[in-house]
Amino acid sequence: MPSRSCANLLDMASGDILDIPQTPRALPRVMTVPGIIADGYGSNDGDSDSMSSSRRERKIIVANMLPLHAQRDTTAKKWLFSLDEDSLLLQLKDGFSPETEVVYVGSLKVDVEPSEQEEVAQRLLEEFKCVPAFVPHDIQANFYHGFCKQQLWPLFHYMLPMCPDHGDRFDRQMWQAYVSANKIFADKVMEVVNPEDDYIWIQDYHLMVLPTFLRKRYHRVQLGFFLHSPFPSSEIYRTLPVRDEILKGLLNCDLIGFHTFDYARHFLSCCSRMLGLDYESKRGHIGLDYFGRTVYIKILPVGIHMGRLESVMNFSSTFDKAKEVQEQFKGKKVIVGVDDMDIFKGISLKLLAFEYLLQQDQNLQGKLVLVQIVNPARSSGKDVQEAKRETYSTAERINQIYGRSNYEPVILIDRPVPRSEKTAYYAVAECCVVNAVRDGMNLVPYKYIVCRQGSPGMDDAMGIKTDSPKTSMLVVSEFIGCSPSLSGAIRVNPWDSEAVAEALNVAITMSDSEKQLRHEKHYRYVSSHDVAYWARSFMQDLERACKDHYSKRCWGIGLGLGFRVIALSPSFRKLSIDHMVSSYRRTRRRAIFLDYDGTVVPQSSLIKAPSAEVITLLNALSNDPKNTVYIVSGRGRRSLSEWLEPCERLGIAAEHGYFIRGSKMSDWECLASDLEWKPIVEPVMKLYTEATDGSYIESKESALVWHHQDANPDFGSCQAKELLDHLENVLSNEPAVVKRGQHIVEVKPQGVTKGLVAQKVLSMMVDSGKPPDFVMCIGDDRSDEDMFESILSSVSSPSVTSAPDVFACTVGQKPSKAKYYLDDTADVLRLLRGLANVSCPKTRHTAHFQVAFDSVL
Repeated sequence: MPSRSCANLLDMASGDILDIPQTPRALPRVMTVPGIIADGYGSNDGDSDSMSSSRRERKIIVANMLPLHAQRDTTAKKWLFSLDEDSLLLQLKDGFSPETEVVYVGSLKVDVEPSEQEEVAQRLLEEFKCVPAFVPHDIQANFYHGFCKQQLWPLFHYMLPMCPDHGDRFDRQMWQAYVSANKIFADKVMEVVNPEDDYIWIQDYHLMVLPTFLRKRYHRVQLGFFLHSPFPSSEIYRTLPVRDEILKGLLNCDLIGFHTFDYARHFLSCCSRMLGLDYESKRGHIGLDYFGRTVYIKILPVGIHMGRLESVMNFSSTFDKAKEVQEQFKGKKVIVGVDDMDIFKGISLKLLAFEYLLQQDQNLQGKLVLVQIVNPARSSGKDVQEAKRETYSTAERINQIYGRSNYEPVILIDRPVPRSEKTAYYAVAECCVVNAVRDGMNLVPYKYIVCRQGSPGMDDAMGIKTDSPKTSMLVVSEFIGCSPSLSGAIRVNPWDSEAVAEALNVAITMSDSEKQLRHEKHYRYVSSHDVAYWARSFMQDLERACKDHYSKRCWGIGLGLGFRVIALSPSFRKLSIDHMVSSYRRTRRRAIFLDYDGTVVPQSSLIKAPSAEVITLLNALSNDPKNTVYIVSGRGRRSLSEWLEPCERLGIAAEHGYFIRGSKMSDWECLASDLEWKPIVEPVMKLYTEATDGSYIESKESALVWHHQDANPDFGSCQAKELLDHLENVLSNEPAVVKRGQHIVEVKPQGVTKGLVAQKVLSMMVDSGKPPDFVMCIGDDRSDEDMFESILSSVSSPSVTSAPDVFACTVGQKPSKAKYYLDDTADVLRLLRGLANVSCPKTRHTAHFQVAFDSVL
């Protein structure tokens, strides 16, 4: 029985679960330290052409299927291949410059015998720039027909497997096949990619964990992903057992594209609820900060290939079919629909609305025809058969009730329909209706608009004057991706048959002048936002998202599909305890600043009081006459005084420095006194607390903090933004500042920061004639960044004659103004033990420190 843990699926995918020979490949460059590429190594070291400075720009497009037609010539016993001119993958090349080399990676729609695979692969690469991924038949069945079509596709279209009769339950074997197939695709990409120069663009939900494999192999690989299906709301997506693995896979990209803001918003909500990530708009671009990397979100619907459609319009077969259709429906108004046969396209709902329209308006009977073209189903199963059965029975009933000897109100065309025939129906129809209950994009309305624009040849064939105004009308579901971009369409709820019927009636009875205005508006948009525009815009944003790749050092952390890359400043490195102790030993005037929560006490600890060991260590450091030691915390002075009561010579700065004292015997000093703004702030915060379930107010002596970590993530974040704006307005003339932190909104006196504490202490040391020659500051959150910044500016001021040894250190590998990091609180305590051993070499504590130090090591 396979393990339920997915932590090692990366290893499983490349190990026993796949009995597939790996393609040997030399590394394209040499790495000297993590994330730093050695000078002198260019591109692919095995190809002299690729090493030249005039190397062609290259894009690698990765998709489930290659844009190829394949056929086996049984007589000659060889394969025949040709490009699929209708493939979106092929059409998007128009968005790139002619000098750009485009390489495709994907699988074939046919099975190729293992003995022929090498020859076929070589031929496809040479003739078509295609790299085939040969997925074994059993894995392919569980990957595509299993996990993709039975689990991901229904879920992304809002269909939950509530019972076995309505969808397939999660199957871990299918998930493992999905991971294995993605690993095969990754291996093929690695065979051809130059990770330093090439841009990789992954298409659709079949390959959502592929970015993890590529990012693990090449930390700086330039990765984009576009989702062509809907992305469901978090309530739906959260039901997926492997939800985190897929989210983290997508976040290993640099740019993630969606058709609509709704789909992007759902993705961002999932990242917030499940991974605790916040997003912000950066110069008009939505960005997620993910371990030092910014993952950008792109919102742009795909378009159609204008040239391809216009060429079909000028086929002689299209002219002939248009004349035939026009004659067939002479004196009647035609509504056209073109849909795949599946449960989400809403064909039966469309027929019910059409039936209701005929029932309500008898004048339309005999004068209105719905031509419904049914594309072959892309998947099989009982749900497709049920949809087909319902469609046929509904159409038959309508024709029996409202049909006549020479009139059928519903024309159902369920067969492969040539492009020329579809184009003819588009050109003749006065209205097009797309009634899907959920769809990613759906380009049918775009094609309809272009066909209604016509061409001189089509106009001549249909007997239309060239200068006559063009008209078109669209009735589209509000649940499809193209709906937001078609502002002149009549948007409908497909489940409301009466509303759809009313929309159809409005569409066919609207005045020609208004139809013309709507058509012209739509045509301007469709013709300017074609597939080339979409591809060009996406690639420009991908290049922008990757431009800072080599300005940071990169580390890979995490196991299996939880792998991610941390991107940090080139000078940022782990603090060496030996180096720190050596500097500490040779210096004589030391300033030490320590945060409390998350630094000397674990953030996750339920017991917030310091341990006996922490007290001992703080005493050892603060009792050393060479040291000035301060705990600088956001906590209140009462709690800190009580917890740190045994440390008589320890300095404490409470509430981010509002209260400060140099030792237990000193009086508290207040850095600010004006708190008259608190009565203004408290009623406002109470208002938001009452309106936001799970939020609460923390009242400090110097500050008020509104917490929303237990509220609904989306609503809490929205309320926090609103509260921030509200408070900034009411406090515009008050000596207070409003700041937003991790799940908090805090109001505190103006000018009070942890940085001010560090500046004050260092200034006192300089003024007393004892400028520090050693400064250490350790903290873990945003407020500690003020200390790091203040210390760096203070020690570089003219009043400091000789530069001290400065160790600004954050806890955890993350972007910071500090130069060093320690992994966790245990690392901090290990460091403090080393320093305490220097300060107290002959005391009875030495043995204790050494034992504790050895036990940790």
